[in-house]
Amino acid sequence: MAASGLGLSTSFLPGHDTLLRRRRRRPAGPAAASFRPVTAELGGVATELGRNLVEAVGVGLPCTVMQCGDVIYRSTLPQNDGLTITAPGVALALSAVSYLWATPGVAPGFFDMFVLAFAERLFRPTFRKKLGEGAFGVVCKASLANPEAAEKVKANGVMQGDVVVKKATEYGAVEIWMNERVRRACASSCADFLYGFRESKAKGKGAEEYWLIWRFEGEDTLYDLMQSKEFPYNVETKILGDVQDLPKGISRENKIIQTVMRQLLFALDGLHSTGIVHRDIKPQNVIFSEGSRTFKIIDLGAAADLRVGINYIPKEFLLDPRYAAPEQYIMSTQTPSAPSVPVATTLSPVLWQLNLPDRFDIYSLGLIFLQMAFPSLRTDSNLIQFNRQLKRCDYDLEAWRNLVEPRANAELRRGFDIMDLDDGIGWELLTSMVRYKARQRISAKAALAHPYFNREGLLGLSVMQNVQLQLFRATQKDYSELARWVVGLMAKSGTEDAGGFTEAQLQELREIKPKKGSAQRNVLASVLRVQRKIVKTINESMDELASQRKSIWWSRWIPRE
Repeated sequence: MAASGLGLSTSFLPGHDTLLRRRRRRPAGPAAASFRPVTAELGGVATELGRNLVEAVGVGLPCTVMQCGDVIYRSTLPQNDGLTITAPGVALALSAVSYLWATPGVAPGFFDMFVLAFAERLFRPTFRKKLGEGAFGVVCKASLANPEAAEKVKANGVMQGDVVVKKATEYGAVEIWMNERVRRACASSCADFLYGFRESKAKGKGAEEYWLIWRFEGEDTLYDLMQSKEFPYNVETKILGDVQDLPKGISRENKIIQTVMRQLLFALDGLHSTGIVHRDIKPQNVIFSEGSRTFKIIDLGAAADLRVGINYIPKEFLLDPRYAAPEQYIMSTQTPSAPSVPVATTLSPVLWQLNLPDRFDIYSLGLIFLQMAFPSLRTDSNLIQFNRQLKRCDYDLEAWRNLVEPRANAELRRGFDIMDLDDGIGWELLTSMVRYKARQRISAKAALAHPYFNREGLLGLSVMQNVQLQLFRATQKDYSELARWVVGLMAKSGTEDAGGFTEAQLQELREIKPKKGSAQRNVLASVLRVQRKIVKTINESMDELASQRKSIWWSRWIPRE
């Protein structure tokens, strides 16, 4: 088909009906006048060749060359102005949404950092503090500035006007940040934090002091309760509010321990879901709230906010050696220092899945589980001895049990009896929490979905807890079935000759023990060596940039008073 009036063939565009229209010719400028003698000298052959080339590609050159008006190419194919939904597009959108909400949460992180944190500062309560120094230290008393709110009215045994005040210097800013994050994201996991500020000092009077204020919820920690000979029955009295006239026995004790473990796992899951790793889980940092009759986590000074990289330094660790996991670090030491907040938040799901830092807290909670079941391990000396024995057994609880059970005393045997109830599901949960490799440990969500918690504890679960528990169980079930399905397909994919995997080969892949001196191992070692050099260079560069900062950026969010 030819365009009318121009004699240009457009048959080289199959399926297209093109319209080429001549516009009114505009007078040529000085540049065109100077260019015409040059083109005239090239001859008619070059001019014809250029015109044919223009017509072939369907593009209009300037009028100074073509000696014609502008050429407009317009397609007459039907245009779709609506949104076209395709399978790849849907898959890509779902993948993007999944990544934005994956632990520790990119989208919630941006919303929390730039919306909730800012709004919270506008509506903070006002407090006043009265200080007096004595011979043995500083005496602090805090009260609500609002007289009506400061009235000491008892409710569930707790004075509503009472607060707990803590003065901190080194990790005060970190603890204020963590407590405010927890209050916005998972308030039920930790003690009820009210306010935090820093007090400026005059020059030469020392470093700035940070003051933190919590609502008073109770005095008893899990450590205090465990030191009593009445444990775990004293916990039952606190949770139920009354002494139970029931016969004592391992079944009753197991039910109490199960209730405590469920509450602690719910609290840990709340922290981990928002990207916070506590790093100092121990009985001394678990307090019983008399108002809600639940156990809560306290002391977030050693916690790391891995959503934005606060209080995380790759080559430093904060821990209690009695309860710390064998790896000591929550993430690989090759991980660079935290970049800017938007970059750190965007990359946080990738780093979380690569390192699984939440498993550090799971190991510590597993040791608490062990202490509650075995009375002889509740002292520091016996716990240290247990850690030494477990290390000699390569952190294998089954090997430790085979070592100590034949010569166990009455307390140890009672602990094994508690763990062996209901076909040993308690022991199964314990061994899945206390393992050498972090990746082999169970997560808080998977632990809550474990059959050990199928039976109801001392207190019924709330509606939200029931929904969460059912979701955890459904999710973990689907994941396990999917894993078995993939492994089954890999096992049935063929033989070694056909290029597939056999059952024996899959077992070898699980163990991953390369032979010494093999070519594959040498190549892998070389690749890893180069990778370490690259990561080391990046890490040193990030540390150098971080050291140049005059102040910690997020400390500016803490008010001065």
